[in-house]
Amino acid sequence: MSVILKAKNVRKVYGSKSTLFPALNSVSLEVHKGEFVGVMGPSGAGKSTLLNVLSTIDKATSGSIEIDGKPFEDMRAKEMAVFRRDKLGFIFQDYNLLDTMTIKDNIALPLSLSKVKTADVEARVGEVMRQFGILELADKYPSQISGGQKQRTAVSRAMVTNPALIFADEPTGALDSKAATNLLESLVQAREARNATIMMVTHDAFAASFCERILFIKDGELFTEIYRGTATRKQFFQKILDVLAMLGGGMNDSI
Repeated sequence: MSVILKAKNVRKVYGSKSTLFPALNSVSLEVHKGEFVGVMGPSGAGKSTLLNVLSTIDKATSGSIEIDGKPFEDMRAKEMAVFRRDKLGFIFQDYNLLDTMTIKDNIALPLSLSKVKTADVEARVGEVMRQFGILELADKYPSQISGGQKQRTAVSRAMVTNPALIFADEPTGALDSKAATNLLESLVQAREARNATIMMVTHDAFAASFCERILFIKDGELFTEIYRGTATRKQFFQKILDVLAMLGGGMNDSI
């Protein structure tokens, strides 16, 4: 499998000289095309910082990052913005939908910003809405649909550009268990159908059990990683719990 994300010796330090706080310390990792990778760790371990740095939302203090063969350090601000729009997809806990736009238009927005032809927009939006089971919601507004439907809309928007990599930050955090399960199953289906590459930060062992590989962060460093392999999801869930027990940090361990 080709490498989509490569990070080497990535550090992120906050504060001034007198009060430096190392949020990430020499983190190196790779994510391959079509992988569904989870990132877990105790509160304050550096999970969100890692996601922000890898996704270009924040800038690393040192180290190198490449996505789809493109090194970040070579990019200027304008080029970075275009790269983020065209190559990356984002799924957030609070959906980030525009209330004044229909569901269809929310999903189409990244394509419109990229000046994709109208006919192509219609085809791609229809395809992704069908895949995530929200085609009948096309003309509704975010205020008229459920939380689970909003998150499926957000996922559809992230997928519609066929990005090289999708970053998901606690995507099930605001959902009930049924909606969360439906969303996670949809992400797995999207990975299989679209060969999508997904990196998901989560505190929830149940959500993480849908991934193929989990990276565990502790004190700003990679603590360990585990692979699902041929294990069932429930077996992988137990394996995740065993690592979390070593890490501590009050994780959500319901299934």
